[in-house]
Amino acid sequence: MSEPDLPSVAAVTLGCKLNYSETSAILDRLSAEGWRISSVEKGADMIIIHTCAVTKQAEQKCRQKIRQLVKRNPKSAIAVIGCYAQLQPLLLSAFKGVHGVLGSNDKFRTEIYREIVDTKPETPFVQVSDPCAADEIHAGYSLPENSGAARTRAFLKIQDGCDYGCAYCTIPLARGRSRSLPAAMLVERAHALAASGYREIVLTGVNIGDYRSEGTGLAGLLLMLDRVALDRIRVSSLEPDILDDRLLDVVACSRKIAPHFHVPLQSGSDRVLQAMGRRYTTAGYRERIMRAVESIPDCAIGIDVIAGYPGESEEDFQDMYRFIEELPAAYLHVFSCSLRPGTRLASQTASGERMPLPSREIERRSGLLIELGRKKKSVYTAGFLGKERKVLVETCTYDGRGGVCCSGYTANYLPVTAVAEGFVGDAGRLKGALLPVAIREMDRDLNLQGRLLF
Repeated sequence: MSEPDLPSVAAVTLGCKLNYSETSAILDRLSAEGWRISSVEKGADMIIIHTCAVTKQAEQKCRQKIRQLVKRNPKSAIAVIGCYAQLQPLLLSAFKGVHGVLGSNDKFRTEIYREIVDTKPETPFVQVSDPCAADEIHAGYSLPENSGAARTRAFLKIQDGCDYGCAYCTIPLARGRSRSLPAAMLVERAHALAASGYREIVLTGVNIGDYRSEGTGLAGLLLMLDRVALDRIRVSSLEPDILDDRLLDVVACSRKIAPHFHVPLQSGSDRVLQAMGRRYTTAGYRERIMRAVESIPDCAIGIDVIAGYPGESEEDFQDMYRFIEELPAAYLHVFSCSLRPGTRLASQTASGERMPLPSREIERRSGLLIELGRKKKSVYTAGFLGKERKVLVETCTYDGRGGVCCSGYTANYLPVTAVAEGFVGDAGRLKGALLPVAIREMDRDLNLQGRLLF
């Protein structure tokens, strides 16, 4: 088959870093089988839409994106995959212009995509198997070829699924039980990504702190990855009960592992935490966070919190607000509680065991937490004014005034824009470099600005 006859494929990803890593791995496998990687704008023969179902808002965005892509690409075969496809296959298969719906494990069966693009069936092909019955775990990683020149940060999936079973969470229904990829395979993949030009790798998964492979836990894996030729290794979200002393010591002693943890809190009320089925108390959470910031210089702690959990009293909310107020957090991610079908919380609200809060009250509480998060971010970020920090440059352009303007992130995930006057040379060559920056000020959006030091 000649090159022009090969099917072309493009992908659109919604949701988490894990989804992005899996989308890239699917594209990589399709490329190895002869597909041409293209783009939506070029009207690919196959468009894969990788969906998210973590909240109602996420599902709404997925539906909007499906309708938009179907309308703009009437000649393309459309395959909807991922968590939303796993949980609502009949709903998504009813969308006009959708030709295939593949669940969380089925999306890796690349032969199905060829069948869909060849036949473009009027009745969509639906393949959704039970994720809880799956022992296999599929790889996820950023595209290695030609991607290092376009991006500085790669995603590497190390784990999938979750055994925690929180009352409000649909992830175990969508992705199954916790399982991990072999450490040797991950180290080999990290070497390949580094060789492609990536300077930072972000470890992804559903519950990466639960990583276990042949006696190796997350701390052990980090020690192995610490020997890879990278500038940075970054972990993503970690459950507080897994943020143990060994893991913190490994990060504290490393020059590569980023001093940055995203640690879901969800509620600052012990009563609500118990109702959620979380595996810690506020006292235990505080102890882990304080241990992290005291042992790791510049450590940034990001926090997820849910506003308006059914049955959350005003006293519960005030307890949460005061608890977060006292924590050394760098930023907050605030979510309004979203009832997910099939969860224990959905059953509890349907039976009247837990009563949903009025939407206006949820909005009020969300607003107060968002403002608290802004104050936390402002205080933490301002602590770096007048200091020098290294920034991994992601974009770099001439500023039109004889200088160059670069942007990127510090190790503790602070966004920085930096300028250098009178720069001579190719600005594009600075992309992917780890450069020192003298931080001067903070803008209205709480981003740092400074001067490049050469």
